[in-house]
Amino acid sequence: MSMLCMRRLRQCYRETGQTVDRPRIFRPRVTTPAQDRYIRTSHLWDGSRMATTTARVTPGTHNPSISAQTVRNRLRESGLRACRPVVRQVLTRHHRQQHRLWAQTHRCWTRQDWQKVFFTDESRYCLTSGDGRIRIYRRRNELFTEVCTLERDRFGGGGSVMVWGGVSQHHRTELVIIAGNLNAVHYREDILPHVVPFLQAHPDMTLQHDNATSHTARSVRDFLQDRNVIVLPWPAKSPELNPIEHVWNLLVRRVRARAIPPRNARELAGALVEEWGNISQQELANLVQSMRRRCTAVLNVAGGHTRY
Repeated sequence: MSMLCMRRLRQCYRETGQTVDRPRIFRPRVTTPAQDRYIRTSHLWDGSRMATTTARVTPGTHNPSISAQTVRNRLRESGLRACRPVVRQVLTRHHRQQHRLWAQTHRCWTRQDWQKVFFTDESRYCLTSGDGRIRIYRRRNELFTEVCTLERDRFGGGGSVMVWGGVSQHHRTELVIIAGNLNAVHYREDILPHVVPFLQAHPDMTLQHDNATSHTARSVRDFLQDRNVIVLPWPAKSPELNPIEHVWNLLVRRVRARAIPPRNARELAGALVEEWGNISQQELANLVQSMRRRCTAVLNVAGGHTRY
């Protein structure tokens, strides 16, 4: 024990006759327990509610109102913290029903069944992306709950590059750079030739693509039917079911991690093609093997958004 501590104990004993600390007078709490519950409940019902909004309508015990920082402190005490929301597409009741029915139909597919599916998709990459400064108050384990999810179309601004690719358990296509927007003619004449010859050589394989108009046009359906290509039925607005979506996210992270980031659309396209080739086939196989877990996750949320 230090000499300073001993002197303080002796002084305390002389003044009070004991060595325990004297009671201290703290600053009074500006909110009541009922107001604390109101603050917590308000932000649980509306995760995007701003702390300043709650502060304006919550009177203090000693002042006409409380500060926004007090609201943030109470939320932190309740286990709520401000985080960026997960962005997902808008789902109607019909979309959720279709997702649930599709997952029920395919949840019993084996790993061998999913090995016979060739997953394809397009994605647009932008040079710049806005933060939006939107924050959601949530608990640590509520990342993918519906009230903590922001539904939004995923096309951003600035210079951009649109790409197409396909993956399966043991194969992948090259990454195709799409000039301009993708329509049915472009898809039939420039995109499908990258995958149809492979599917014709492996008649047990099934093509997966979503319900974009460029994929479902009559000319495209006739083109695939004439070549005996089997197409997997796919529910609308279900990117979380497609493992290639994780490949797109992986490409984003790898391009952003480059020492010299791309400065224009041409450099961005080159970086995407290079990083596509750097993804190991084992990484792609692991994503394909997650399909049964994806179906189970969709059923657990009744066709809504999942962690995938």
